[in-house]
Amino acid sequence: MAFEGLADKLGEAFKKLKSKGKLTEGDVKEAMREVRLALLEADVNYKIAKDFTNKVTERAIGQDVMESLTPAQMVVKIVDEELTSLMGGENERLEFASKPPTVIMLCGLQGSGKTTHAAKLAKMLKAKNHRPLLVACDIYRPAAIEQLKVVGEKAGVPVFEMGKENPVKIANAAIRNAKDYGNDIVILDTAGRLHIDEVLMNELKEVKAAVNPNEILLVIDSMTGQDAVNVSKTFNELLDITGVILTKLDGDTRGGAALSVKAVTGKPIKFAGTGEKLDDIEVFHPDRMASRILGMGDVLTLIEDAQNKLDEKKAEEMAQKMLNNKLDFNDLLDQFEQVKKMGPLKGILAKIPGIGNQLDNVDIDDRQIDWIEAIIYSMTPAERSNPSLINPSRKRRIAAGSGRSVEEVNRLIKQLDQMQKMMKKMKSRGKNGKKGKKRKKNMLPGLGGMPMGGMPPFK
Repeated sequence: MAFEGLADKLGEAFKKLKSKGKLTEGDVKEAMREVRLALLEADVNYKIAKDFTNKVTERAIGQDVMESLTPAQMVVKIVDEELTSLMGGENERLEFASKPPTVIMLCGLQGSGKTTHAAKLAKMLKAKNHRPLLVACDIYRPAAIEQLKVVGEKAGVPVFEMGKENPVKIANAAIRNAKDYGNDIVILDTAGRLHIDEVLMNELKEVKAAVNPNEILLVIDSMTGQDAVNVSKTFNELLDITGVILTKLDGDTRGGAALSVKAVTGKPIKFAGTGEKLDDIEVFHPDRMASRILGMGDVLTLIEDAQNKLDEKKAEEMAQKMLNNKLDFNDLLDQFEQVKKMGPLKGILAKIPGIGNQLDNVDIDDRQIDWIEAIIYSMTPAERSNPSLINPSRKRRIAAGSGRSVEEVNRLIKQLDQMQKMMKKMKSRGKNGKKGKKRKKNMLPGLGGMPMGGMPPFK
C-alpha cells in the first residue's frame, strides 16, 4: 500500500508529541528530525525533505502553536497542509481543447505502464461521456500495437494504427480520423525510451511540434523512487510536460516519487494508477493523499469509488431488503460482488478515518471473500434463500463441497443471523425519531447500506 512505511514513521513521531502535552521548541525540532528521516527513507529527495521540515518547524514554533490547548494536533495540521502544498495543493484537471479533438500525448521510460494507462485513461474519459481514440505510436516494441488493441477492446475504445509507419505521420492521420468519426479525445501511446536516448527523445519533440498536444503526460513508475525524479526532470526540460501519471502506487510502500515530482518539475501529478485492472486509476488529489499519509482516511475518494464502481440499483434493492429483514445468502453474494469492484479490502478500509492507523499489524486476506463465496456456492438454491433449512448433515455436505470446515459454515450462518438481528434493531430505532437518523452515519455509501464492520472477520 502506498506510503505505508512513511505513514508508520510519521505516526510514531506524532505519538511522541501528543504524549508530551505542552511542547517546547526542542520537542518540535526533535519531531521534525524524525519526520526528515522518515521522508528520506521514503525515497524523497534530500533537498525537498530538508525544505519541507524547515517550513513546518518555522510554522510550528510560532506563538499560535506553542500556546494552543492542543499543540501536537496543530503540528499535525501544519504537516498536513505542507504535504498537500508539496504535492501540488489542489487537483489539476485535464486541459481540453476549445475545438475538438483534445490531443493527449503519453511519454515515459520503457516498462512504466504507458500502454495500460492509455487504456485506463481512455476508459475513465469514456465513462464521463467522452469519445476517446487510442493511437498506436509505439512502432519499436514487439507486440506493442497488439497490446494496445487488446486493452483498447477491454476498455471499449477504438484503436487507430498504421503499422510501422513514422510516429509523426501516425499522429497526424489519427487526428484527421478523429475529426472524421467524431472522437473528441485522441490519446497518443508513444514508444518507451531511455531519457538519455537522444534519437528517440528527438522523435517525441517532432511529434509534439507536429500535433501540438493539449496535454503531455509523463508516465512514471513510482517504484523507481529517486530515479523517477531524474526522469521527470529530463522529460520536462525536453518537452515541457503538463502533468504526470504515477503508476504502481499501490505497490510502492515508500511513496517518495509522489512527494518529489511536483517540487522538482513544478508540474502536477494528475492521475495515479492503483492496481492492475483498467478501472484502477484515480484522479490525484494532493489534499486527500496527504490525509491518507497521516492516517486520517479519505472518505471523499471512497464515496466517489462507490458512486463510480457500484450498481446503484442493486445497492438500493439491498438496502431495502436489509431494512425489511429479508437478507439471505444470495444477497450476500451480490454484496461481495459489489465490494470486489472497489479493490482490495485493506485499501477500502484505509480510506475510512480512524481505521488506517489500526491496520499496520492486521493481515487482511482478500481470499476471505472467496472462501465465503465457496461456502455459499456449495449450498442449494433453496438453502441460500432459506438458511433455516441448513441442518447438521447439510452443514457437513456444504463444508465438504467448499473445502472449508463445519466451524466456518456455522460461523457464516451465525454472522448472517447477527446481521439480520442488527438490522431489525436499527429498523425499530428508526421509528423512534432521532435515533433512526444515526443509522445512516454508520453505513458505507453505495454498498447497499451495509454497516461497516457488519460482517466480522472470516478466518
